[in-house]
Amino acid sequence: MERELWSILTEHLTYLTTATRRGRFVHPTARILRIYLWAVLHDRPVYWACDIRNWYGVKPPPNMPNQSTMSRRLARPEIHDMLHTLLDRLEPAESQALVMRIDGKALPVSKHSCDSKATIGRGTGGFQKGYKLHAIYAYNDRPIVFRVAPMNVDERTVAKQIIEQTQLGEGYLLGDANYETNPLYKQVNQAGRIYVTPRRFKKAKGVGQTIKHSKHRLAMIDRMQQPSPFIRELLASRRSIETRFANLCNFGGGLTHLPPWIRGDRVLNYVTAKIIIRLTRNKLLERKRRA
Repeated sequence: MERELWSILTEHLTYLTTATRRGRFVHPTARILRIYLWAVLHDRPVYWACDIRNWYGVKPPPNMPNQSTMSRRLARPEIHDMLHTLLDRLEPAESQALVMRIDGKALPVSKHSCDSKATIGRGTGGFQKGYKLHAIYAYNDRPIVFRVAPMNVDERTVAKQIIEQTQLGEGYLLGDANYETNPLYKQVNQAGRIYVTPRRFKKAKGVGQTIKHSKHRLAMIDRMQQPSPFIRELLASRRSIETRFANLCNFGGGLTHLPPWIRGDRVLNYVTAKIIIRLTRNKLLERKRRA
């Protein structure tokens, strides 16, 4: 299936090659990205993709760059920008969706890793060392916005940051109980959306001690006392973001783990590339259904 996925990726990469300026570099940004995606698609290090002998069955890029050139260029911001351009070509973000969901997915590394940016925090089933993918999804596998942070960074802190950079518009934003905080209720409702979360402490008799509670949080707590069928349906649909995260992992070449060569500043580009591969797979499956 890698060849079929690559044929779709090549269509878009060829467009990016012709649509962007060459710049002052010997190797265009689209060529660097092409080699990087070939490595990520096969779960191999970048130096593996720099060897022309590993481009079996497909036409390799001309004038192959070396490993050091790839490392320098992949750290530049134009690679990040082109990755997001490719995301938009494959699947535009559903920025006007009525219902959005926010959550985080742990990206653990080995506990003996010397990566200074990988930290210990709450992951899947307990404490883990690594990073966490924070994202807002709507109805498809394209996240509306996402960010990678060290594992010990609180989900509510990153939620505040990604909500600030997103034009939410009207509708609903669903989160799990960990996201039930006064600042987030205030922020989301100021952005024009209704924030819906279950109680963080189900058996709590009050609303907690603080200087001032958000009126939107208090109103949602009252609605949760005897939730309407609509609220129950909203809360149940929040779990669909778990499906979005699962879809990143449940195929060959998916985001199953962070390999040993992906650490530090390389994590964000790697996660973005895996999302691109997931969307490419969706395109391929859609073509097969139509055939």
